[in-house]
Amino acid sequence: MRIGIDVGGTNTDAVLLDGDRLVGSVKQPTSKDVTGGVVSALRSILAQAGAGPGLVDAVMIGTTQFTNAVVSRRQLVPTGIVRLCLPSSTGVPPMVDWPEDLSRALGNHAYMAHGGTEYDGRPISRVRPDELRAIGERLAADGVEAVAISSVFSPVSHEMELQAEEILREQLPGARFSLSHRIGRIGLIERENATIVNASLLAVAEQVTAALTDALAVTGITAPVYLSQNDGTLMDVMYARNYPVATFASGPTNSMRGAAVLSGLRDCVVVDIGGTTSDIGMLINSFPRQAGSEVDIGGVRTNFRMPDVIALGIGGGSVVDADDPTAIGPASVGFELTSRARVFGGDTLTATDVAVAARAADVGDRSLVKDLSPAFVRAAMDHMAVRIGQVADLMRTSLQPTPAVLVGGGAILVGSELPGFDTVVRPPNAGVANALGAAIAQIGGEVDRIYNVGGRSREDVLESARNEAVERAVAAGARPGSVEVVMLDEIPISYLPGDSVRVRAKAVGDLDVTGLAPADERRAGEKR
Repeated sequence: MRIGIDVGGTNTDAVLLDGDRLVGSVKQPTSKDVTGGVVSALRSILAQAGAGPGLVDAVMIGTTQFTNAVVSRRQLVPTGIVRLCLPSSTGVPPMVDWPEDLSRALGNHAYMAHGGTEYDGRPISRVRPDELRAIGERLAADGVEAVAISSVFSPVSHEMELQAEEILREQLPGARFSLSHRIGRIGLIERENATIVNASLLAVAEQVTAALTDALAVTGITAPVYLSQNDGTLMDVMYARNYPVATFASGPTNSMRGAAVLSGLRDCVVVDIGGTTSDIGMLINSFPRQAGSEVDIGGVRTNFRMPDVIALGIGGGSVVDADDPTAIGPASVGFELTSRARVFGGDTLTATDVAVAARAADVGDRSLVKDLSPAFVRAAMDHMAVRIGQVADLMRTSLQPTPAVLVGGGAILVGSELPGFDTVVRPPNAGVANALGAAIAQIGGEVDRIYNVGGRSREDVLESARNEAVERAVAAGARPGSVEVVMLDEIPISYLPGDSVRVRAKAVGDLDVTGLAPADERRAGEKR
């Protein structure tokens, strides 16, 4: 059995799967401390299914805590930045375009040092150990707790980043390190930014993963816990502690993956309407389409993998202006929906109140919104459908008819039709698609590398990338035989010698639960 949990800004959802069968599901308000809501969801889902905690093989969790830490500028630690670039790349210093409050939260500890490579792998200059030791001493004196190291063209050659880390650890033995070649892609500023964000979150990543593990222990579950990544795959706790940025936008990704399973569609536009926002994206071959350009996180330009998702400030908790039916959101009552919405006895008019008045939903007390005029209700419902339909239409890149799938607890805000779409699918259990997406998430392996073709054929190079991606997926915990390559891109790079090509390959497979303990150990013992 597997449990999938998705912690949203308004609700915490959980599902229990026995193989491929959905055994139970729960939806309840998110708690302020987040982990309290996770404990409550775990207890509720086990009680609903009548299952003991020892039957659970694995727990998959999608969380927004790392994203929230960056957006709210809280729980970030003093972070040092060391760019290996001198004597070049000094025109744009690290964090030059960051929001001032975010830079201040990290401490503005940025340094540039000798090192880095040219686009063809030739060194710009060699690393100078004495220079890095002096930087390390200054960072230690400033109380820096994490260090981000970036090097010019490190995706081509990352040896200098590894060398710099080894030297700086001598001066900062207790610091946490994040290296850019493990985080982002080609593009110095964006890759460096992503690495800095990741480094600043390493401390909170340890706290969050420990808290989630403790939440399972409180309920008696000793199965392994996995966190959802933003590419639709899973990572274990240790990986999450080192790469918390990989969880950014995992919530919409889970919903899209869940929508694919519930609807049976591999290619479609997914509209996930939650309590705070409507997240809209495109499924290609059952996986979210990845953003092809830079991604803004809390005002910072980054270039690590992210799903191509547009967030619209309309959800079940969106505040509605009582005098203007078209003034809806982006302000939201969030997890306080059940106390502040009018249908629950509150004094705030929300989108959920409008849906109840329109008889599109049956929650709370409809008599508490009977004063809303039919014209007001109709105008508000039409406005939400049009706004959501317009954004959904932007996600389509083909003139071919594309179905839209509505999921999320806030899908009650849209009727049976969505402007611009001939086919609208509202699958069963759509309200917990996000938790289901977490539960069915697979293990992935990805390769993003520049190959020197030389005397080899194009197919040999591509096959090498495929095999490496498959091997990485199996090494990460995928069941051998279940892994398939779902994405393969090649980009010829004419300015590099030797007929070079950049190849990106992604392989995914089912989580191999045969070796997970303790549930399997217990079952094996029972059979003996």
